[in-house]
Amino acid sequence: MAQPGDKPLRGELDSAILSCRRAFVAVGLFSLAINLLLLAPAIYMLQVYDRVLSSRNEVTLLMLTLIVVGLYVLEAVIELVRSGVLIRTSAALDVSLAARVFDASFERYLRVRAGHAGQALADLANLRQFLTGQGLFAFFDAPWVPIYVGVIFLLSPWLGLFAIAAVTLLFAMAYLTERMTSPLLARAAREAQDAAGYAGSNLRNADAIEAMGMLGSLRERWFARQRRYLSLQAAASDRAAVVGAGAKFLRLTFQSGILGIGAWLVLQNQLTPGGMIAAAILMGRALAPVELAIGAWRGFVAVRGAYARLVELLAAHPARGASLALPRPLGDVAAENLVVVAPAGRAPILKGLSFRFPAGTMVAVIGPSAAGKSTLARALVGVWAPVSGAIRLDGADVHKWDKAQLGPWIGYLPQDVELFEGTVAENIARFGAIDSDSVLRAAKRAGVHDLVVRLPEKYDTLIGEGGSVLSAGQRQRVALARALYGDPALVVLDEANANLDDVGDAALIEALRTIKDERRTAFVITHRRNVLRNVDQIMVLAEGTIKAIGPREDILKALDGGA
Repeated sequence: MAQPGDKPLRGELDSAILSCRRAFVAVGLFSLAINLLLLAPAIYMLQVYDRVLSSRNEVTLLMLTLIVVGLYVLEAVIELVRSGVLIRTSAALDVSLAARVFDASFERYLRVRAGHAGQALADLANLRQFLTGQGLFAFFDAPWVPIYVGVIFLLSPWLGLFAIAAVTLLFAMAYLTERMTSPLLARAAREAQDAAGYAGSNLRNADAIEAMGMLGSLRERWFARQRRYLSLQAAASDRAAVVGAGAKFLRLTFQSGILGIGAWLVLQNQLTPGGMIAAAILMGRALAPVELAIGAWRGFVAVRGAYARLVELLAAHPARGASLALPRPLGDVAAENLVVVAPAGRAPILKGLSFRFPAGTMVAVIGPSAAGKSTLARALVGVWAPVSGAIRLDGADVHKWDKAQLGPWIGYLPQDVELFEGTVAENIARFGAIDSDSVLRAAKRAGVHDLVVRLPEKYDTLIGEGGSVLSAGQRQRVALARALYGDPALVVLDEANANLDDVGDAALIEALRTIKDERRTAFVITHRRNVLRNVDQIMVLAEGTIKAIGPREDILKALDGGA
């Protein structure tokens, strides 16, 4: 967690990465050992050319060969251990951050309803993959470039100067890659997110798209976004390919060049043949991390963007703090000058609502379309935060109440019913520990028990993603059972009979009678008169304000013209 002294926007993610610093230090030490062992080929060549060939000593050749093979085995083992450490470190980092990123992504989508909901998890996966890829090794190996150049200097100052020039030029190529590709890759990433979000939001309505022949038009709109992404990515890739090809040409030229200069120095008796071969090998080792960094630059830019987005996400949606546990509410509900704006909206939908209903009151909320009824439902259960005022349950602000504590005491049936992949029982039990008696009681309260027992596996029937196995009416009745599961003190039903047939409607009326008999506080948003017979109070909304509120008989008489 971020501490008071952390830099702004860089607390939580940095802290998670810093918690793995011992592993990164170990990887650095392994890199030290690997790079020292990679001097072995140059030393071997130097000894073979300058000692073995001149002395013609086969024993020396055998011993040198055995030693260098042993060093190669040791280097391979250390390389394997280094990779294993990074793999496990990246997995540990993912485990430590996954829940927070999931929660923060949920919070953003809940509050803003913008962007691709799974982008943050994809960013975390991108960060994890980078930590196990070859690109990261370039950053661990790059500090050893001066060591290799220094050893070349020991062999010959002229070859050392040539190596400095070669490394400097390749570093310049890496900088050129950054300047030429980073802006395009950043724009391409934004376009890719836009295209993925557009596709996901539209393909969820596949039935309507198929029925009304909208696929072609929507596909063209998506493909226009996809083309922009592909165009930007292609431009960035073309530039990176040009720089990469130039870097490879320069590396090969430099490696051949140092061999040529070394040969000239040998002819001038300023260098031994072994030194010439060793310098060529060391030049290859010095240039390898730089070339690897150039090749991996695209991945580095991508992970840098992912890192920035994760930092912003975690800072914008901090972890919910622990709060004092409160007892089960009785159900006294009050609104205090409530003003609510939709996520990412500007104009208020609810404008200064104030009311109070004691525990056990059943309230019908009626009014024309766009009056603010569903917005009131979301505010009552604490989903949408008010910009001013508050909804209070037993005197406590429901939006500030810990949802993990408040949730079991709330029953909510939204207008757009959403079930989740799993069994009927799991959906009714809200994916908590399944209490069979409570599941059966909720199903019978909602009048859905007889329907469920006719399903192939009864309560263990898998209903598919979004409840696709069930009809719209069946989904609504299962969602009603979910709302009544446990011991809710406040029940909010938003158009609970929108998709119900006559049997389902009768079951809903019976469920409302049960809610009333059990003296649970309930808000029922409806357009149907038959529901109003069961309520105690009626609230009439229009244009985000309360136009009338009072006992059922008085409001119905006023609506009927005083008859």
